[in-house]
Amino acid sequence: MKNPDGFLLPLPYDFVPGAAIFDCDGTLADTMPLHYQAWTASLAPHGVPFAEDMFYEWGGVTTRDIVLRLNALHGSALDPDAFTHAKEEAYALLIPQVKVLALIEAEVKRLHGKCPLVVASGGLRPIIESTLDTIGLRAYFDAVVTSEDVARGKPEPDIFLRAAERAGVAPADCVVYEDSPSGLEAARRAGMRAVDVRPYVAPAAAVAGNAGTG
Repeated sequence: MKNPDGFLLPLPYDFVPGAAIFDCDGTLADTMPLHYQAWTASLAPHGVPFAEDMFYEWGGVTTRDIVLRLNALHGSALDPDAFTHAKEEAYALLIPQVKVLALIEAEVKRLHGKCPLVVASGGLRPIIESTLDTIGLRAYFDAVVTSEDVARGKPEPDIFLRAAERAGVAPADCVVYEDSPSGLEAARRAGMRAVDVRPYVAPAAAVAGNAGTG
């Protein structure tokens, strides 16, 4: 992503933000292969293909919105709400395999106690909280904002604006940590600065984003 206006920050940066807001999947947790595994297993009975490159290209888009896109692309008739439930159930079985992304974990611990920390994910709350528990970071965060808390998902700014509200900090004073193009665009629209974590995390999680994960 080009950075003509100083929107993107390098790691490490030399100040303490008013609040730090972290995406979960692909940012805090290396969940990418597991989410794709859940997608393919859930779609197989319906005969609906979902190419891996498309999965990454649609980084940060909610599961429900991806189902709508797949229906339009393939002429399928998946029920968005029912399929979202089935896919998240499939993914939930894989959560014990999730690993933390160490460099971003270090950022959480570096900033803990210095500013409010908030998770802002387009995923479902039970899944995100279970993921945070599995990687051992839940206790570091002052709040968790998920898709249930906003009307519009990324790339709209709603989830980050709600996170800033929960932190009690002006959006302009927040720094967002994100791995997806739609998440970075949401941070930009929210008037925040951001860290694109992709250059800093392991290759398995540093591809392009996390479709249907948040």
